[in-house]
Amino acid sequence: MTNTSAVASPVDFSAHGDYGLKSSTGAKGAFTRPPYSFRDRVTADGGSGYPAEPGRYHLYVSAACPWAHRSIIVRALKKLEDVVSLSMVDPVRDGRGWAFREGPGHTADPVNGFTLLSEAYEASDPGYDGHVSVPVLWDRERGRIVSNNFPDITIDLGTQFERWADTSVDLYPVDLGPEIDALNDRVYATVNNGVYRCGFAASQEAYDEAVTELFATLDDLEQRLGGSRYLFGDRLTEADVRLWVTLARFDAVYVTHFKANLRRLVDYPNLWAYARDLYQRPAFGGTTNLDHIKRHYYGTHPQINPTRIVPAGPLLDWNAPHGRERLSS
Repeated sequence: MTNTSAVASPVDFSAHGDYGLKSSTGAKGAFTRPPYSFRDRVTADGGSGYPAEPGRYHLYVSAACPWAHRSIIVRALKKLEDVVSLSMVDPVRDGRGWAFREGPGHTADPVNGFTLLSEAYEASDPGYDGHVSVPVLWDRERGRIVSNNFPDITIDLGTQFERWADTSVDLYPVDLGPEIDALNDRVYATVNNGVYRCGFAASQEAYDEAVTELFATLDDLEQRLGGSRYLFGDRLTEADVRLWVTLARFDAVYVTHFKANLRRLVDYPNLWAYARDLYQRPAFGGTTNLDHIKRHYYGTHPQINPTRIVPAGPLLDWNAPHGRERLSS
């Protein structure tokens, strides 16, 4: 069934309340991210039951969400726009969660005619009561979610569609796989998820631990990028994609909204130049929607920003010369 005319009714916090993230806090008040329940994989040979095929898969994403933004970037870098389709949800959520509405940068659901993303989860697992997240990789043929586990989605997009992809872009080279995985693990724990651990900490102790680990990693990355254009020399990899989506949101959101304010991105000469270097590639800058990003965070976390006022700044010149070419061999 395809019905592209149905859309969710407008956001209404008074009628539907606020979206409740199915997370938890431990004894020390530390934020714990909810599990991602759909973990099937797309494989080139189809051995997983989900073979890589053009036109079969669809990505439901939000430009606001850093986890979803990863998949948007990888799809663009690998030139898979005509292979894996994509649509955007409304960046602002009320108690119904992610929804399909017509608006600037987001649309009705072009595949199933769902009005709420939760319908995709219900169709895949009747009675589902877990976390409804983006990105979602949807299988048109089987009419169900393949995965909402964001780390797997970008790896599969980057490696399993090579028959149709730009093979000059190798984001997960075999020889660097273990090193990429190790760096990704640290960056995820202390930076990607670290900013959320700061923002959603329920105790001073949990916040102090998170903010200390966050800036320790950023300090180390600043040193690393002093002699290397990307995280692994001249080779743009999955690790750069994963780090960049957090850097892109750092000064606009995380410094203030999540209290990640020991330093700003612009206070790090190497990290800020590195972030601009990536932004000036169409797959990064061309997929970045700061309006969606700011309205999502400031508008849908009332426990942090009860007024829902979206700040005007900061003014950042992402197109300023970065000078990173000098580090290329």
